[in-house]
Amino acid sequence: MDIDPAVDMRVGLGYDSHQFVEGRRLLLGGVEIAFDRGLKGHSDADVLCHSIIDAIIGAAGLGDIGRMFPDTDAKWKDACSINMLKIIIGKIRHLGFEIVWLDCIVIMERPKLAPYVEQIKDSLSLAGIDRSLINVKAKTNEGMGFIGRGEGVASLCTCTIQRKGVGSAYSI
Repeated sequence: MDIDPAVDMRVGLGYDSHQFVEGRRLLLGGVEIAFDRGLKGHSDADVLCHSIIDAIIGAAGLGDIGRMFPDTDAKWKDACSINMLKIIIGKIRHLGFEIVWLDCIVIMERPKLAPYVEQIKDSLSLAGIDRSLINVKAKTNEGMGFIGRGEGVASLCTCTIQRKGVGSAYSI
């Protein structure tokens, strides 16, 4: 079955997780969260941005975040994930797509994320996503697994993209 380019809408799912470590800042959605530990990773380890990036890449059929920003490339060492997100948004725009919805979940026991959600949405909008198209939820893992033991954070994101100018009231 061929996809009609006039109604081309796609959905991608993104996931990321990182463990807590001493001596790093905790960044989520480009916002520094007050906490005694940060996340271990090659870049700034912003799991929320990484799950968003992965969801967008998936929706556009561009592979995954590891292929776009390999942790074997020194160029991405300590890279700002918001800047990585800007690169991906530029790529999908170049392909003729626009984001029509992001639904994100950050899963961690502590710290509580709810007080930061509006600031995170503001930060993500600076990367080029219309703020009204972003939903961010904070969940715990009810004490289960590595997240429940306070060892790390995970994030999931679903992204819907659509060809520009195709029956959408939304644009970025």
